[in-house]
Amino acid sequence: MSENTFFSGRFYRNGNFEELLIEIQDGIIADISKFRKGVSSTRIEDAVLPGFMDIHVHFRDPGETEKEDFTTGSMSAVYGGTTTVFDMPNNRIPITDYNRYDEKKAAIKGRSYADYGLYSMYTGKNSSVISGESSALKIYMGGSTNSSGADIDYEHDTFLGENPRLVVLHGEMEDCLITNSSFPAMTLKDHDMLRNSRCEAEAVTNIMKMKTKNIVMAHVSNWENIPEGKINFHTEMTPHHMLLNTGMNLGAWAKVNPPIRDRDTMEKNRQAYLDGKVDILSSDHAPHTEYEKESVEHGKSGIIGVETRIPLMLALVQKKILPLETLVQTGATGPAERMGIKKGKIEVGYAADFCSVRLSSMKRINQERLHSKNPFSPFDGFDAVFPSNVYVGGIEVISSGELVESRSGKYIPFIEGKNV
Repeated sequence: MSENTFFSGRFYRNGNFEELLIEIQDGIIADISKFRKGVSSTRIEDAVLPGFMDIHVHFRDPGETEKEDFTTGSMSAVYGGTTTVFDMPNNRIPITDYNRYDEKKAAIKGRSYADYGLYSMYTGKNSSVISGESSALKIYMGGSTNSSGADIDYEHDTFLGENPRLVVLHGEMEDCLITNSSFPAMTLKDHDMLRNSRCEAEAVTNIMKMKTKNIVMAHVSNWENIPEGKINFHTEMTPHHMLLNTGMNLGAWAKVNPPIRDRDTMEKNRQAYLDGKVDILSSDHAPHTEYEKESVEHGKSGIIGVETRIPLMLALVQKKILPLETLVQTGATGPAERMGIKKGKIEVGYAADFCSVRLSSMKRINQERLHSKNPFSPFDGFDAVFPSNVYVGGIEVISSGELVESRSGKYIPFIEGKNV
């Protein structure tokens, strides 16, 4: 058993900052107190938030490591205050069975700065061979990078009805996408038209028929597609669907699936998030090489964002546009609840994952200083607040904005009925 360590500072807990002493044992918060005489602690000077979680990243490893690998992807994550990531299964060879899952797990072992879990892809035909360790399942209702639309009867699928894991769906229906693919997309407005939000609305109709208990509709691109009142799924939104629109001169760097929309839709998306209607904030970090982004027509779809997701939102907090409580709930607490793991809160029994921030240190994003293997970002020049210090399981990985720790991120498999 390792020796307990202690941290003191202003920790964000139960919606407020409190001056606290945090005791950590084996990477878990063992005790929280106001003061303990004679205890030597490490003082964290800036305000301390829970470590953030990104349940939607594409680190391209293995198979396309010229775009990203787990080392550079997880490094980007911790620089942005994200201490836990869940990697999607649309690798060049998609993760559709336990052999491919085990090969991927072995390929990235010991290479992550952040704690991490792995998805498997459900196609409607592979229920008997999906790895039991899969942290969650991903379904592509319509085709996207390295994937084609799944052939699933969403209302009557027995496997989904009995599945205990989180199910995340790429919400664009394949038939709709095929019907609209009538001309090449030369501009972002064309891409918006070809993958228009009716395809997303049709996906919502099918998701509403599902019997699965734990569902997330990924990267909602048009909030007006989400029905008012009771729904059977949770919603995920990305910064790019809140902050970017087709009227901006961003070229292929802003080409993504589902597309960014017009300015009016973007503003409605952002307002839904600011109003606390969105459940989860994810990045959908999806890097490509510069060559693959030379034009909208031939460019691959995907935007990097794991390093800028939380800093962009912290800038909105500093500007008093976004309540801090909403950011913590959607970026830390909510994602952890959906994954069924004890993270995202500063509470006894939870992982000792923290990031410290000084909101007054806002600066503009410089893509040349980002840590992705392909750091070209449509958010270049946007205001952001990057964390000063980041801790994963009580271990400091970022100190005064610089990387200090080796790749000690832990693998998080699915364990039914038990938080890990």
